[in-house]
Amino acid sequence: MGSLVKIIIGVLLIVVGMWWIAAGSSYLEPVKAAGWVTSRPALADFITVLNGSIPPFLALIGFLVVWLEWDNIKIQKEMAKEKKGK
Repeated sequence: MGSLVKIIIGVLLIVVGMWWIAAGSSYLEPVKAAGWVTSRPALADFITVLNGSIPPFLALIGFLVVWLEWDNIKIQKEMAKEKKGK
């Protein structure tokens, strides 16, 4: 997979993670309406933990992908420059 594709995937993960944090999630409303949350509070807590932990995790993975691929591009440019100099 090309470096540019990996960077685009990383940026997409960052955007999705940040959007999830900023906009919130409305998928819990059908669970509340169905009455599952009141009968199984652990499910609501588990969903809350997931809702709070997945977005930053996605953003961190995205930052890692972008950083690694950016570094890879810089290394490739330096190697091409060295090869050209020989």
